[in-house]
Amino acid sequence: MSKLQVAVIGAGSISEMHLRSYQGNPDVELYAICDLNEERAKAKAEKYGINRVFTDYKELLADSAIDAVSICTWNNSHAPISIAALEAGKHVLTEKPLCKTVEEALAVEKAVHRSGKTLQVGFVRRYASNTGIVKSFLDHGELGEIYYAKASCIRRLGNPGGWFSDVERSGGGPLIDVGVHVIDLCWYLMGRPKVKSVSGNTYNKLGNRANVKNLAFYKAADYDAIHNTVEDMANALIRFENGASILVDVSFTLHAKEDELTVKLYGDKGGAELEPELSIVTEKYDTILNLTPQINNLSFDFVAGFQQEINYFVEVCQGKKETLSPVQDGVEMMKILCGIYESSRLGKEISF
Repeated sequence: MSKLQVAVIGAGSISEMHLRSYQGNPDVELYAICDLNEERAKAKAEKYGINRVFTDYKELLADSAIDAVSICTWNNSHAPISIAALEAGKHVLTEKPLCKTVEEALAVEKAVHRSGKTLQVGFVRRYASNTGIVKSFLDHGELGEIYYAKASCIRRLGNPGGWFSDVERSGGGPLIDVGVHVIDLCWYLMGRPKVKSVSGNTYNKLGNRANVKNLAFYKAADYDAIHNTVEDMANALIRFENGASILVDVSFTLHAKEDELTVKLYGDKGGAELEPELSIVTEKYDTILNLTPQINNLSFDFVAGFQQEINYFVEVCQGKKETLSPVQDGVEMMKILCGIYESSRLGKEISF
């Protein structure tokens, strides 16, 4: 079988994970890369042995040799590039979130159906080994019905600035950037029930805290300490039609003692914690047990997770598998995220 010809659109920081993972897959040839910044695109092309460099994604998509694309651009361009790629006959892996609005998400979904191609949403944590273990326990009925989940992704100091803090390009702050991961992980493992209502709050109290000294954090390539139009933190209660619920809070910046990442699921037969470390809680013979799997990584392994996601996408493109994160899940997630922002803006619960 000939190698899958892949192009990466967007040469920013997250593209590194896609490029490295494609390079690590023997069935792939990295065919082209595109970025508005030609120097940045050329640097990545040289690093990964890519022969074709573009600054206009439409010119890239016109190349019929390309089988699939990864979209690693600003959130506000995910929808138009995804639609154009699908219409050009390419399979698509787009970074999360799928887009900025529910209307855009529905337009992308229609393009998927028209094209007959697959769009995989970059919910990378679905492909992680610890997620797979919990999913196996759930599929075998070990934890019963998951009726409640709780997730936190708290940064004390960590507004990346640049496009991340520009609501026009990003669509929002920590909720749409990191909250999407933990909400999706809970929702996926709960069986992807239909959302019924959301009640959310967002806060703009601290800004990007550029005045803080002696504590380093990741900064976007276009970091600008002055420009910040996204929330500092958000929290929400998400209710589903089957009666289940998720409680979540996330932040770019908060007066917290330390960073926090927790993901917990509770069922009627047992429970599971995926973060900070994988642990299963169950009952046997009238005794509650904490089970710790013997695995390589008890928490999410960023590099391995991306490699698994890319490998899966390649098999999807080859017709061997169906994606674990289809476009319709991206649409439902946009309903949840946009609902939380709308709930906060109106000061009331949003029902669907």
